[in-house]
Parts: sequence; C-alpha cells; structure tokens
Amino acid sequence: MKRTFILAIAALSFAACRNANNQTGESATTVSVGNDTSKTAKVAPADAPVIVFERDIFDFGKITQGEKVKHDFKLKNTGKSPLIVSNATATCGCTVPQVPGAPILPGKEGIISVVFNSEGKMGMQDKIVTVTSNANPTVTTVHLVGEVLAKK
Repeated sequence: MKRTFILAIAALSFAACRNANNQTGESATTVSVGNDTSKTAKVAPADAPVIVFERDIFDFGKITQGEKVKHDFKLKNTGKSPLIVSNATATCGCTVPQVPGAPILPGKEGIISVVFNSEGKMGMQDKIVTVTSNANPTVTTVHLVGEVLAKK
C-alpha cells in the first residue's frame, strides 16, 4: 500500500512537471479590474503574477479516523502584478479549501486554508487541492497526505 502511494505521488509530480513544461509562454493572463468583471486587462506573461507555495505537500502523519486536520498552505506572489486566486477545489467533499478573499500584491503573501475530515476514511490518503488563479500557469496543486488509522 505504501509503495502504491509513493508511486502515485511520483506519477503526479511527473505529470505536473510535464504540464508546467508544456506552457508556451505566448498567452496573456486576464486580470479583472476592480469589481467589474466586464473590464479586464491583458497581462503579458512576463508581467503575470506567479504563485509560489512555501510547501506544496503537507504530511499530517498518522491520525485516528474521525479527526480533522487543518493546514494553511502559505503562498507568495513573486510576479509583477496582483495575484487573484479565483477557486480551489478538492478531490472529494471530505477536504474543504478556503481561498484568500483579496488580491495578493507582488511580493506579498497569502494563505489557502484546507480542512480534511477523516470520518469514513482509512489507510493512506492523498487529498489534492487544485488552485485556479490568474498566475502563469493558471492551475497549480497542493497535497495533504498521511495515514488514517482505525478507531480503537
């Protein structure tokens, strides 16, 4: 089971690297101006926001079934324009992400909070949170991993 988990992580990492390398760099990023979604400005790839996570995998270790794990994924905008995290979705309803409500200015930091409820789960877990933003690339992922043990 552990070997399968490690192979799955390796496969996901490889796929993420391949997808990042397949970016052509020629498309512009669209940024909303103010609260009016009808007004948008094109941002050249060189000036686009860049999302960098402090850690993109959080290992919560071993927990007992029914426990909840909360983790804050710290991120930084290393690009040249404001970063807008528009959405974060998880692989199942047991994992609930919460995105920053305001744009993250260049050089500033933000947090995506994630809560994993282990009720009904058993064994090794890899909960993937897909983050959508106006960064280049527009989709990134973070992982909550660990093992859920049976109640005693």
